[in-house]
Amino acid sequence: MASHDILSAALALIAVLAMILLSRYGWQVAARLGIGTPRRRKGALGLEETLTLDSRRRLSLVSCEGRRLLLLTGGASDVVVGWLPEQTHPGDAP
Repeated sequence: MASHDILSAALALIAVLAMILLSRYGWQVAARLGIGTPRRRKGALGLEETLTLDSRRRLSLVSCEGRRLLLLTGGASDVVVGWLPEQTHPGDAP
């Protein structure tokens, strides 16, 4: 193998690794700026947060007309964990 071939392969490897790293950080920056994420509508029903528990199950916080509900999905059946108590002030902890 000639030195030109080795140099060409090394530069190609460096270029591919650089593109992988740049795309990773590009997605992180885009997520921080809100690019590519679904816009939240102001309506009666909305998904506030989702927590992945394992490869199949998720715990979701859903708002429905000002009240909040916990849902466990992805198992043998979906389960309503319960309604969260209403907060009188936005800064109050439950």
